[in-house]
Amino acid sequence: MTNHRGAQGSENPYYCDICGKTFSGSSALTRHIRIHTGDNPYHCDICGKRFCVSNRLTQHIRMHTGEKPYHCDICGKRFSGKSNLSRHIRMHTGDNPYHCEICGKTFSVNTHLTQHVRIHTGEKPYHCDICDKTFTQNGHLIQHVRIHTGENPFRCDTCGKSFSQKGHLTLHVRGHTGERPYTCDICGKSYADNQNLNRHKPVHTGVKPYHCDICGKTYSENRSLTNHKKKAHGQQAIKELI
Repeated sequence: MTNHRGAQGSENPYYCDICGKTFSGSSALTRHIRIHTGDNPYHCDICGKRFCVSNRLTQHIRMHTGEKPYHCDICGKRFSGKSNLSRHIRMHTGDNPYHCEICGKTFSVNTHLTQHVRIHTGEKPYHCDICDKTFTQNGHLIQHVRIHTGENPFRCDTCGKSFSQKGHLTLHVRGHTGERPYTCDICGKSYADNQNLNRHKPVHTGVKPYHCDICGKTYSENRSLTNHKKKAHGQQAIKELI
């Protein structure tokens, strides 16, 4: 494989023979070509996972060690990689530099835009070798495969319970720590996850999206609807809930 150099004076003089992408330096081109060849010369001594660039190995090792050297000056949250910190800061600043040319929706991370565009195109490039189900994101495929394998790689250090997804472990750990990072701007009530905060917000807006199938009464929270059915409709509602 030959690595070509483009015209002198070009801002990105090095280009890939395979896809035509250009780079400012030969080392960047070399790293890129490994994506095409599958060459992963850097490996983790702890778990054996391999990487095409050394900085990804460095960041991966921090998953084993728990090291998080990069911290957010705004909220204090810490990260294992500089790029993760940069993406996080955009949550505070509201900076969304990547936009969809089809619908105009904007994103703080380029990979999120790539994943979003697949909603429009219907592309699902990741498929399960076991059942042939396809996915728009590699992460979704990895989570799906664990249904077949029964793998639960994320373990709680406090109680030992294990989970198939890191997000599920994060929510579980907050049950031990009492952390509730999602706060209502109106009343200050806080929640362990964003979904519960979104369920709470209709209390203030007056929107009542949950309605009783038996009598038609509406509620702002699902748990209020559940309590209503049990109290007002007794056994009929309990049978529906079961």
